[in-house]
Amino acid sequence: MLALKFALMLAAALLLATAVAIPLYSLFLRLRAQFRKPQDEPNPAEAEAFAAPMQWKTPVALVIVACLPAVIASSIVVVPSGMGGVRVSQIGGTEPGTLYPGVHFVTPLVETVQTFDLRDHLFTAGVTDDPNQDLKQKTPLTVQSREGLSIGLAVTVRYHLDPRRLDHVEAQLPQPVDKEIVPPVVASAWRELAPSYTVQEIFSTRREEVRERAAATITRKLGADGIVVEEVMLRDIQLPAEYAKGLEGLLLKEQEDDQMGVATDIQQKQVRIAELQAEAEAVAKVKASEGEAQSKVVEAKGEADAMQYTLPLKEKQIEQSKLEAEARKEATIQNAQADAEAKVIDSKAELERRNLFADAEANRIRLIATANAERMKSEASLLNQSPLLINKIVAERLSDKIQVMMVPSDGKFFFANDVFKSAVANPALKQQMEGAEDSAEAPKGDSH
Repeated sequence: MLALKFALMLAAALLLATAVAIPLYSLFLRLRAQFRKPQDEPNPAEAEAFAAPMQWKTPVALVIVACLPAVIASSIVVVPSGMGGVRVSQIGGTEPGTLYPGVHFVTPLVETVQTFDLRDHLFTAGVTDDPNQDLKQKTPLTVQSREGLSIGLAVTVRYHLDPRRLDHVEAQLPQPVDKEIVPPVVASAWRELAPSYTVQEIFSTRREEVRERAAATITRKLGADGIVVEEVMLRDIQLPAEYAKGLEGLLLKEQEDDQMGVATDIQQKQVRIAELQAEAEAVAKVKASEGEAQSKVVEAKGEADAMQYTLPLKEKQIEQSKLEAEARKEATIQNAQADAEAKVIDSKAELERRNLFADAEANRIRLIATANAERMKSEASLLNQSPLLINKIVAERLSDKIQVMMVPSDGKFFFANDVFKSAVANPALKQQMEGAEDSAEAPKGDSH
């Protein structure tokens, strides 16, 4: 917008310069033609310009055209950063509302914009190290204390204008506000407040209270005029020379008195600490004794209560032991009876088994005897039919004991024939041979 404004202003200036240059050039030609000497050769352009009337339409038109960009440029107002503005009308005066930083449009030739700095400002009264400080501000702000002594104050106030009340500042307050309003308000606030305090209170004991009250007064008074106070600082206090010396001696005595008081307080506290420690030890011993007694009482009560609950439990345990003993006795008796019955059953079973074995053995013997009888009958019949089989049988039974030698059956001198014949004829020898045969066959039957 600033570039556009400058471009419009430049265009208006060029148009106005052109409008002024046209009649001036015509006037120059006329004057040159009028003062030309007769012997000089006439210039057709100068003659034509001298004869023709002055041209005013084109310059006037250019002036009118130049007014348009000038009017447009004057209607554009740019408020810089950190600033604020208010419209001031030539007809109605200051208009309400604040123009914040940026581009704004106003009525040309009727309204103007008055700008104010909205950033923080510092008002300083009293001696400072700034060489650029105003001469009035280098003089300390002098106030009167309750004793009537003059005190020099070095005060700094940080403030800024309220952006919402710039129309009031423009219309009601004298300008500039920094020089016309703030200094007298700050000075009057401190001078009204200081007589309520003594020099010592202002200097040391109640310094912060004085500053806070002065800040509240300054904030209230300036706030009514649209000035916002951020902080009021009391940087330094200049006391009268004689009072400063007396105050220094008084402060030294007070410091010594304070040191003595502190030492006394420390000793009193030490004594009190010793007393408290002794009392604490006595109370601790008493408490310990009471605690031990109470603990013993509690233990006794606990044992008594435990006995009350333990006796029924012991009785129940005894009864339970008796029941368990009776149960074990019954179980032992039943086990013994069961064992006896089991032994009886086992003995019966053994007897039956033996009887069965005896019966089986008897049956076996009978069967063997029957079989032997049958065999012997058959062998006897066979021997009766074939007597030579006796030799074979004897040889089979005595094969592991004697050696057999084959001889002719009709040998007259072989004694075996006589032996065999006598054995067959002798019943006792025959029975002995059958018993030996039975004993030889008996293991076979048992193993079977």
